Amino acid sequence: MSVLAADIGNAHTTLALLDEGEVVARWRVSTDERRTSDEWAVVVRGLLAEQPEEPVGVAVCSTVPAVLHEWREMLATHFPGLGAVVVEPGVRTGVAVRTDNPREVGADRIVNALAAKERYGGPAIVVDFGATATTFDVLDGQDRYVGGAIAPGMDLALEALGRRGAQLRKVELLRPRSVIATNTVEALQSGLLFGVAAQVDGLVDRMVAELGADPDEVEVVATGHLAPLVVGECARLTQHDPDLTLRGLASVFERNEPGIA
Repeated sequence: MSVLAADIGNAHTTLALLDEGEVVARWRVSTDERRTSDEWAVVVRGLLAEQPEEPVGVAVCSTVPAVLHEWREMLATHFPGLGAVVVEPGVRTGVAVRTDNPREVGADRIVNALAAKERYGGPAIVVDFGATATTFDVLDGQDRYVGGAIAPGMDLALEALGRRGAQLRKVELLRPRSVIATNTVEALQSGLLFGVAAQVDGLVDRMVAELGADPDEVEVVATGHLAPLVVGECARLTQHDPDLTLRGLASVFERNEPGIA
């Protein structure tokens, strides 16, 4: 019996079917705040149409309140018999959150922490390479979520350069031939790709030092759809787990009594 996981981000929504924690089908669609609950229903039904069986439930996390509202309405109207869990304050995750205001921590970040706790254990740092933001989330040696950091995502940084730089333009995110670029396109690619890699290694080193942990004992897990661009350039990453958030959502579903969204 499979579970539908939906990770709704600012730019993209990743959906997947998981059976016993393993991804059996995965899709990525644009997150359009103008899309209505009926339109989302068409998208979801279309994606599920070729699957051998209907999921038994759905787990959702979202960083976009307007889209989450439409998802709640879609689930209630178009999938009334589907058990649903929306990750929000009050939902059981099994992760102790030790921040100034636990309710303000993004649902996707808690889900990542849960998956990292279950798969790798603490101390651990999850680096999620999203289009809008690159997030760093930290588990201490007692598997507690103790905070993290948020930096601009590579797509956002590239878009900002294109808008504000008179002689710059948006380029494809690819690895350039060298760090010292000899043309504008590769200079942008170098600054973004190698700059992010250096940022990751630097922040991870500072976080490990603050934890007082042995660097060799800290798992540093990369996830997010832009992670493949950077993984090979970062010295401090120890794991690449593209399905981390989706697995965390499936775990949240299992920990809660599904009800109507």
